[in-house]
Amino acid sequence: MTTRRAWAALVVLSLAAFAFVTTELLPIGLLTVMAPDLDRSRSQVGLLVSGYAVVVVLASIPLTLLTQRVPRRQLLTVTMVVFAAADLAGALAPTYAILAGSRLITALTQALFWSVAAPAVTGLFPVGKRGRVVALFGVGPALAPVLGVPLCTWLGQQTGWRTAFVLMAVFGVVTAVAVAALIPSYAPADGGAARGTAPDRREFRIIVVVTAVGITGFLTFSTYVTPFLLDVSGFGAGALAPLLFVAGAAGTLGTIAVSRTLDRHPVGSMLVPLAIGAAALLALAALGGLRPVTALLLGGQGLAYAAFATALQNRMLQVAPGSTDLASATLGSAFNVGIAAGSLLGGALLPGYGPRSLALTGGLLVVAAVAMLAADLCKKPANQIH
Repeated sequence: MTTRRAWAALVVLSLAAFAFVTTELLPIGLLTVMAPDLDRSRSQVGLLVSGYAVVVVLASIPLTLLTQRVPRRQLLTVTMVVFAAADLAGALAPTYAILAGSRLITALTQALFWSVAAPAVTGLFPVGKRGRVVALFGVGPALAPVLGVPLCTWLGQQTGWRTAFVLMAVFGVVTAVAVAALIPSYAPADGGAARGTAPDRREFRIIVVVTAVGITGFLTFSTYVTPFLLDVSGFGAGALAPLLFVAGAAGTLGTIAVSRTLDRHPVGSMLVPLAIGAAALLALAALGGLRPVTALLLGGQGLAYAAFATALQNRMLQVAPGSTDLASATLGSAFNVGIAAGSLLGGALLPGYGPRSLALTGGLLVVAAVAMLAADLCKKPANQIH
């Protein structure tokens, strides 16, 4: 495979990741638009995020096992086609129940995509470029909060939330065509990133737990960020899209910044973003009524979330104890356990304790993740810390 084609394949899969993250998070930006249209509460619309994540958790490993012999080109192409069809079905859904069903199908495609995409794309490049490749792949999902969610939020406010789902369906079709044209057809076991470069079962297990706890913290707040911005900070509805853009832009910067440290300091590249995220969330709980400060802190937690997610993918490719597809599926399940748990926890806290409690609870959970990762680092001999 030519170098130019490999880089083109990287861009396409990064854009596909952009589409998945945007679609997963659509109800967050459109929360206040979808709730009255579907005659549901904000918490019930938030369940479209948590339910989505539960499906990803349950389906990632089984789907990876079922498709482990399917060539990557065919598998990823079909995945994107089904993704597009499910988004279109969501746009046309007449009821909340049918919309939830379409989200279930989309979640199945995401479960499979995230299990195979990172190993598929990094396998096209030499090991020495893995950190850079993972970071560049991460730009797509990092841009989802910058461009995807704010654009769809604005579009939903202007023309109705269904238009946003149609847009993502069209994006899915275009991406499917590009994947079919660029991704080479090979069995998973033949890929250059089929196995971890430094297998470590114990560290992999710790990363999985830290992921679940840390992402729960981030999503406890961010799933219901719009009520926080409206009710605690006092922003108007017109400010939501620009503020989500701020958080997403910071996430893109975080992804680019962490790319410089992934290969040399893989553990530190996870630890530092977590610490920044914990500080930002706790500060939001205390200072969320100050609008300029809130905008700054929102950027801080966006930067931390994206950088942490990118560092996780990189470390997984290093310490995966067996197949990187299965390791990626396991990590993806842990990630979505965090998304589901955060969404459910936030939905439970929101009616009784208000939006400010979400930032405090989320911050404390991210502090717990920092503590676990730091404790594991302290247990290692100095010559094993890298």
